[in-house]
Amino acid sequence: MMLPPFVKAAPLLERIEEAGFEAYFVGGSVRDSLLGRKISDVDIATSALPVELKEIFPHTVDVGIAHGTILVIFNGTPYEITTFRAEAEYSDFRRPDQVLFIRSLREDLKRRDFTMNAMAMDREGRLIDPYNGQVAIQNKQIKTVGDPNQRFGEDALRMMRAVRFVSQLGFSVEERTKMALSDMAHLLEKIAVERKLVEFEKLLIGNFRTAGLSLLIETGLYHYLPALADRNDGLQQLLDISLGDLSRLEMWTLLVDRLGLNERKTEGFLRQWKLPNKDLKQVLKNLYWLRFRTENDWTNLAAYRAGIDSMLSAEKLYRKILGEPFDEEKRLIKLYEALPIKELSEIAVTGNDLLAWYQRKPGPWIKDVLKTIEEDIINGELNNVKVEIREWLIHCNQKLEED
Repeated sequence: MMLPPFVKAAPLLERIEEAGFEAYFVGGSVRDSLLGRKISDVDIATSALPVELKEIFPHTVDVGIAHGTILVIFNGTPYEITTFRAEAEYSDFRRPDQVLFIRSLREDLKRRDFTMNAMAMDREGRLIDPYNGQVAIQNKQIKTVGDPNQRFGEDALRMMRAVRFVSQLGFSVEERTKMALSDMAHLLEKIAVERKLVEFEKLLIGNFRTAGLSLLIETGLYHYLPALADRNDGLQQLLDISLGDLSRLEMWTLLVDRLGLNERKTEGFLRQWKLPNKDLKQVLKNLYWLRFRTENDWTNLAAYRAGIDSMLSAEKLYRKILGEPFDEEKRLIKLYEALPIKELSEIAVTGNDLLAWYQRKPGPWIKDVLKTIEEDIINGELNNVKVEIREWLIHCNQKLEED
């Protein structure tokens, strides 16, 4: 039985066929349907040229027309449709020098990376599988279409995709394909960091990430990833940890911790990977609290400073490193929720209050006084009540006149 996304798009294929062309579902959606994995959208390949598709459908967008892809809006849903194509030489090991539009589905499938991705399905659910993708799926095996050295030489990023699929699917890599990963690994130097990052992050969060990381090390691919060339020991340490349900940023945090990087070197490492600033800051924060946790237990003040997300991530990582179950979540959430305030802005007094009370000029002293108030409130030594805070300041001999 065809899955709903295919059923919904079938009339689009029928419309193309009525115009005298071929059209099929291709790629990851076909593979994932056979694997029983959830699919959200479908890719379509056709013998029709982009200009011919524009004659069939009134609503289109030129998203990649130079490579034969246009976006067709059909019954309110966008679909990427690509003309069957063959590709010439890959002088940059990433993109073909020339794209040739063809009319043959088999030739189009022949240029794809792995046999499990080189299948097509017609609008009635019949499978077209000239390169035995079904067999590869049944054997849980990743195998290139044709000569693996040629496939990886055409597009070196395919090597990272192979390792990523190991992490996502738990498949093994066919022996000739695996040998080619080692032989052609150096070509990864030609690939942009941004593209490596996408594949590496998918690897980090796969259900079989330990197997993916192990293959990354075994094949030597890691030598050609940003700032990892001499980091075999740190990467090996990840293999000894049950990575389980760690999030993407928790995996980055654990990685830099196992690499033994300090804060400055961690920032440099993540910038080499071109991690977005928001992610970089969160990893640095998580790392700080993970290392705090290795020396200390959680206090009210630490919970407040860390925030609930970093506290839970740090504790989870700490337990992973120790090989212990993470069963502290409820206790830590309760600790955090019991805090009298969750951020500085919740304090009952402001800098303006201090200026009025002290009759002093603005300056760094305001921040210092607020920090003292903040810590005493968090530690339960002071109620967050404006009158009580003022009385407490007087009691502490912090006079309200200019020094």
